[in-house]
Amino acid sequence: MAGHNKWSKIRHRKAIVDSRRSKVWTKCIKVIIVAAKHGGMDPAMNLALRYAIDEARYANVPRETIERAIKKGAGELGTQDFENVRYEGYGPGGFAVVVDALTDNRTRTAADVRNAFAKHGGNLGSTGCVAYMFDTRGEIYLKPEGVDADRLMELAVEAGARDVEAPDSADLPWCVLTEPADYARVKDAIEKAGLEIEHASIVLSPGNTVALVGEQALAAVKLIDLIEDSDDVQKVYTNFELPDDPADD
Repeated sequence: MAGHNKWSKIRHRKAIVDSRRSKVWTKCIKVIIVAAKHGGMDPAMNLALRYAIDEARYANVPRETIERAIKKGAGELGTQDFENVRYEGYGPGGFAVVVDALTDNRTRTAADVRNAFAKHGGNLGSTGCVAYMFDTRGEIYLKPEGVDADRLMELAVEAGARDVEAPDSADLPWCVLTEPADYARVKDAIEKAGLEIEHASIVLSPGNTVALVGEQALAAVKLIDLIEDSDDVQKVYTNFELPDDPADD
């Protein structure tokens, strides 16, 4: 029975991972469609499309799927209209939440986000209520294999990076931070140097954080999970910090 139970848990976790991967792919495809629609099919001339393709590539979206999304955005395979919407609010314990979504139905998306906040002790606020707490920056995560700290630091600084953050352990990625305007140049320099990028994107980074423990920590995790579960939601940014085990007091 113990072995069977263990296998059941493994299968359950695999189902969750597969489901989340499918959702990530769906979200990547939406961004590509919108970028191609508004800026054209050539990533060399369309920076938004280039970033969208990169994120899809880091998420292991198949090349054929990416190409279909580009053609769909350009109108070659039919059309689908999405619009960018942002929601802001507060989670349990007062931490800030920014939700960026792409939707073809504002009413549905707003209801999903509002219900998630209400279910887990949060409050949906007005536009601008928490966004000022975040700075926009580029984050480039490098696979640790083959990274020489001195070489990476020199390379990043020469390319215009803001900072390089070393990992806490040898199996975790390095992180190169940039200003948004320098992001593409720094990422190109890293790739040309032969270093492997695990993930890279332009994000909202909190200026200050709120430490949560106990029930508030658990509620915060459930809130963010529920928001991210929406197919319309692209990114969720928060400023809370958790203990190693959210159940710890």
